[in-house]
Amino acid sequence: MDIFGISDLHLPGGEDKPMDIFGPEWYGHQERIAASWKELVKPEDLVLVPGDLSWAMKLPAVQEDLDFLGTLPGTILLVKGNHDLWWKSISQLRQRLPDNVCALQNDFYPLPEGLGVCGTRGWKSPGAADFTPEDEKVYARELARLELSLKAAQDRGYQPYIVMLHYPPTAEDQTESEFTKIMEEAGVKYCIYGHLHGHAQRQALTGIHRGISYHLVACDAIDFKPLYITSLQD
Repeated sequence: MDIFGISDLHLPGGEDKPMDIFGPEWYGHQERIAASWKELVKPEDLVLVPGDLSWAMKLPAVQEDLDFLGTLPGTILLVKGNHDLWWKSISQLRQRLPDNVCALQNDFYPLPEGLGVCGTRGWKSPGAADFTPEDEKVYARELARLELSLKAAQDRGYQPYIVMLHYPPTAEDQTESEFTKIMEEAGVKYCIYGHLHGHAQRQALTGIHRGISYHLVACDAIDFKPLYITSLQD
């Protein structure tokens, strides 16, 4: 099993949302993602999609985008992004998912070798220039949700191995955060995240830090191709 990551697909959700208004690199991005995905990913592989799947506002409107994922090879694992406003009820979402798509919320996804994938949306970190008291509340809630996900794996005897976040785990200065501390304490080996676009990608935390390998997988940061993360024996 090869494990890949790609996020911020920003599929149309039934809306007229041409992404090339954000730059020419986005022209035809859905077709390019599909082509590279089918070239790289095998049916037995796992693709992690940490957020911002669709511009849809309500759950019925995202069905076309979920069905699109159903045409792609591999098992696909989702967590919520800040633009995924259609994601309200995890039980209702799971009723609509294609057979090869799963969604994480306060739980985990089991991997071979007794390992697990955990995750949550995350939020902007303290230290950000525009961080507010309201952000502090959301940040604390997202920390609690990550801890629930990690505990769900540990309670079942699985070692948390990969964490999916939509937001980066640190502020722009890349200093230690509560998210990085929690992951380090849990023995996590990989953290993948998205959210950052354009110039903000220059401030992304990548590489190995304090035992964790960090990967930015926003699709425009990885040339709209699923990024290889690691492999496991089935």
